[in-house]
Amino acid sequence: MTVLDNRALNRALLARQLLDRRRVMPALDAVEHLVGLQGQEPHEPYVGLWSRLDGFRPPELAELLENRRVVRTLLMRRTIHLVSAADCLALRSLHQPMLEARTYAVLRRRLEGVDLAELRAAGQPHFEREPRTLPDVGRAVGARWPDVAPRDLGDALSSLVPLVQVPPRGVWGVKAPARNTTIEAWLGSPVSPASSADDLVLRYLRAFGPASSSDIRAWSGLSGLRESIQRLRPRLRSFRDVRGRELLDVLDAPLPDPATPAPPRFLPAFDNVVLGFDDRTRVIDNAHRGLSVAGARFLLVDGRVAGTWTITPDALRVTMLTSQPASELDAVAAEGEDLLAWHGIQGRIVIDAG
Repeated sequence: MTVLDNRALNRALLARQLLDRRRVMPALDAVEHLVGLQGQEPHEPYVGLWSRLDGFRPPELAELLENRRVVRTLLMRRTIHLVSAADCLALRSLHQPMLEARTYAVLRRRLEGVDLAELRAAGQPHFEREPRTLPDVGRAVGARWPDVAPRDLGDALSSLVPLVQVPPRGVWGVKAPARNTTIEAWLGSPVSPASSADDLVLRYLRAFGPASSSDIRAWSGLSGLRESIQRLRPRLRSFRDVRGRELLDVLDAPLPDPATPAPPRFLPAFDNVVLGFDDRTRVIDNAHRGLSVAGARFLLVDGRVAGTWTITPDALRVTMLTSQPASELDAVAAEGEDLLAWHGIQGRIVIDAG
């Protein structure tokens, strides 16, 4: 069986994540290809699309949100993702058991005495009538459970009731509270009945593969994927990584030459190109893995996490995590100038070479 080292896996990942070169592609198509963009920080997906799409401008995504063609909802790993309306309807039921299980695991002690079915029935009508924040609805139903904090009731409802966060939350340049309504109220259709995970596995591999079964579980948060993988095996190819793990892949996805050059790319916080694996060493050193938990924005150099970055009203500040030759730092500065221009900032590039 062919062994793929981390560099080969890295170049495959860049190609499938649209990070090897910017594509001419509608933002909606990119969102669907990537199976959503993690979006707990409301404006971060805009940077993710800028790094992937030629000529992307924020109004394109803002319009998709306002026209209800993309939505912000809980899905993979019980985190907020920006997904197409079609994917929201198709994927929510598949993820629902995981969302409820993770909610209960976190809140079990704080929800003592709360019947979750009763909580769902009490809370859902409030979201259906008008968009509400989670704590607001927690307070509205809280008289039934006076010993439970409204914020915990609201947190539980975010998983128990299929919800979307409505604009202006997530609209570029706007700060707005996370008001929620039901998926059906917002999109005019109920969520689809739960189906197998087969299609989700194939889509993950097209956007992230080759990958192991543990990588698929880590990205999706789903368990019980073995049956899907077994059904799909006739449609998959297999490799090994340098640790000897089996890697699965669709038959027709690109496997670029490992020597293919990779341009610098500025990633938003919580980008799935880093978070989408159990073993993330194809893109980030284990020593730096913990930075993603704190919401660091990563800089890719030669396809790998090499630094972090922040942007202020007058500067882009880059902190390198690994030493780089002057030619790479020049390329980082050039990409940084484009990022500042995209933000409409006339500022300077500050690179702390470490």
